[in-house]
Amino acid sequence: MKLSCQQENLSRGLGIVARAVAARTTLPITSNVLLSTDQSRLKLVSTNLEMAVSCWIGAQVEEEGAITVPARLLTEFVGSLPNDKIEIALSPQTKTLGLKCARFEARISGVDAKDFPPIPSVDEGITTKVEVEALRQGINHVVFAAATEESRPVLTGVDAKFNGNKLTLAAADGFRLAVYNLPLVNPVSEPAEVIIPARTLVELNRLMVDGEETVDITVNSAKSQALFRLKDAELVSQLIQGTFPQYDQLIPQNCETKAVIDVAEFLRATRTATIFARDGGGIVRLVITPGGELKPGKLTISARSEEIGDDVGEIDTMIEGNEAKIAFNGRYLIDVLGVLREQQVSLETTNPSSPGVLKPVGTDNYVHVVMPMFVQW
Repeated sequence: MKLSCQQENLSRGLGIVARAVAARTTLPITSNVLLSTDQSRLKLVSTNLEMAVSCWIGAQVEEEGAITVPARLLTEFVGSLPNDKIEIALSPQTKTLGLKCARFEARISGVDAKDFPPIPSVDEGITTKVEVEALRQGINHVVFAAATEESRPVLTGVDAKFNGNKLTLAAADGFRLAVYNLPLVNPVSEPAEVIIPARTLVELNRLMVDGEETVDITVNSAKSQALFRLKDAELVSQLIQGTFPQYDQLIPQNCETKAVIDVAEFLRATRTATIFARDGGGIVRLVITPGGELKPGKLTISARSEEIGDDVGEIDTMIEGNEAKIAFNGRYLIDVLGVLREQQVSLETTNPSSPGVLKPVGTDNYVHVVMPMFVQW
């Protein structure tokens, strides 16, 4: 193996695959990165056995070959080099990778590429294509609602329903539910439902750089693996096996009170209240008061702690229906308000013990349900 490439390209490529490198592992080679020549390009691969990321960078290849070397060591060394051409040469006998850039040289001991775990190939099954920006928005709107505890594995993933030319993403952690619909560029040949690990979608979001237009998605026929293909990178992930909750019935269809609120003001008031709610279990209280003929309705957002004090904020709001009181975990409100791009959001409530429903005004592709907290009013 003998080749040369630009330092900035190699550093960027190593940064792309770095997140899939296993941190704590019983298989030491998964803390390595695989370097191999592939049709006049350098291919970098990392895996933690749950997902694998591959990346291709331009290179002048003189001799074919492959080797694995410690990912962190190589990434840190390449990152410290000047922006110049790097010459890379492998000594097959000693399994040593030599790197030379400007007036810097290094030799890194490697492990035979044959010992690297094989990366699954996902070639057949359900295939489709989706616009990068649409998928990025879909991931941003749901992934934070997935559970982080492993007690119910299906809730650590995002449910993905492919149907015709529509993809529905849903995530829930037992306290909140986020559902987002986005269009597919190519309709699927048959409906399918799979659970994608939330960690995979976070990583995919990082890979989808500006300038990319679409991402190809392939789910194998066994629904055990999914492939996401970009222009110069691929991500293969294991899928979570199990049945995702039937979330449609968790979304209230009717409400007693509906308030239309400015997103920026709602977010600011909630953040302010959360400062005082930290010592009070994170509880933020909302009181929705309808207006009269000449004055608008108002939303009062408050929090209090026995030790440090209390806080009250008010927002003028358009309100339909009756006066209402409801309390939420402030962090859950901040999470959803922070991803909305619309200027206004509607909050629908029925009573203090029923879920609150948040929907951006002007679009009908997103709904977020938050369970209330029970408080003494």
